[in-house]
Amino acid sequence: MNQTLKNGKNLETETGRMFTIKKLIGSGGQGEVYEIDMEGRPFALKWYFIDKGTEEQRGIIERLIKEGSPNERFLWPLCMVDSPDLETFGYIMPLRERNFAGIIDMMTGKASPSFRTLCSAAYELVDSYQKLHSLGRCYRDISFGNVFFDPKTGKVRICDNDNVTIDGAALCGVGGTQRFMAPEIVRGVASPSIDTDRFSLAVLLFYMLMMHHPLEGKKELDIHCLDGHTMKKLYGVEPIFIWNPKNTSNTPDPVEQRTPIIYWSIYPKFIKALFIKTFTIGIKKPKERVVETEWRRAFIQLRDSITYCGKCGAENFYDADKLQNNEPHICWKCGNMVKLPPRIKVGKSEIILNFDTKLYAHHLVKMADFDFKAPMAELSTHPQNPNIWGLKNLSRETWVMTTPEGLVSKIPPGKNVLIALGIVINFGSTEGEIRF
Repeated sequence: MNQTLKNGKNLETETGRMFTIKKLIGSGGQGEVYEIDMEGRPFALKWYFIDKGTEEQRGIIERLIKEGSPNERFLWPLCMVDSPDLETFGYIMPLRERNFAGIIDMMTGKASPSFRTLCSAAYELVDSYQKLHSLGRCYRDISFGNVFFDPKTGKVRICDNDNVTIDGAALCGVGGTQRFMAPEIVRGVASPSIDTDRFSLAVLLFYMLMMHHPLEGKKELDIHCLDGHTMKKLYGVEPIFIWNPKNTSNTPDPVEQRTPIIYWSIYPKFIKALFIKTFTIGIKKPKERVVETEWRRAFIQLRDSITYCGKCGAENFYDADKLQNNEPHICWKCGNMVKLPPRIKVGKSEIILNFDTKLYAHHLVKMADFDFKAPMAELSTHPQNPNIWGLKNLSRETWVMTTPEGLVSKIPPGKNVLIALGIVINFGSTEGEIRF
């Protein structure tokens, strides 16, 4: 493969740090990406093609370097690179770890994450874009190609950050990726913005959970030649959500498009409601699209709703609406009824108490940030009887337990609360009740 920079070539950053080109790892419309060695550590270098390395693009990169990354999940520009024998420039960024896969790998079956991993990855994505948007910045091109995740943990990496601009800036360049762009961009009546980012983000989230595009139902199947005109109509002029409750003209075909039908049935009502909002009201009213804070709470709730089928072990989701309507929880994989384990209600949250459940500060402390690093409680079994389960206090606080009969006792750090119906636990700033 031809490449602009030869392996072994030595270059220098604007700040005087030397590095060596190791190998070409990718090429796109704007330039090439190389793995480099800088002072014994691996990094990535993006090198622009001559026609793409404009002064405007350099200005964008220099501003991003000066401002710094919104968080560690962005593979953000670190420093500029020029070469005296070449007419263009590049920049250095962190190198994506080898264990990270693309969202497209999940779509093609190369990566098979659990639902827990998907919830974690979706949370990290919306949390990252919330931090970017809170700085008044627009990503412009949220799509398959720019997001990677660890199939085991759900940790996320976001690349191609060199197109990030100020929200509403009428700059030329990247307008988005086909099938991810907001309808108003497809129609050519708007430029990329935080509002259009939110539409693209919702498309990506729908793909991750449903393995399908939210606008590709029967109408897409009826198109024999998907050219520019028909794509503009499908995604921009007449976009119809495949699960629009008021317009069923674009529902998935039960034979040719079974995948979204299967996955839509798996998820609880609250997560489906957010997709319905974005792809019905939000299609015509960009300001009413679901914002990142809503998605963030929803994916925490979805993660807390995971339970396991007692027959096949598959992950399923607890749905409070089904319980309220006396509908059974049926395993999507084996078709057997799922027996729900106990759950704890803390404030507005309900957390399923599985054998592997952990509770964190955002569960037990009012106004605490979302953080999965330090659990404050976990499920554990009695040392003499594995059939007796308790909630172990991993915090530094002493909890107060009250039984349905009114008996009160203290639960110091390291001790357990018996999982039993009606037990109320005072965690300090919040209370939780065990339910069955």
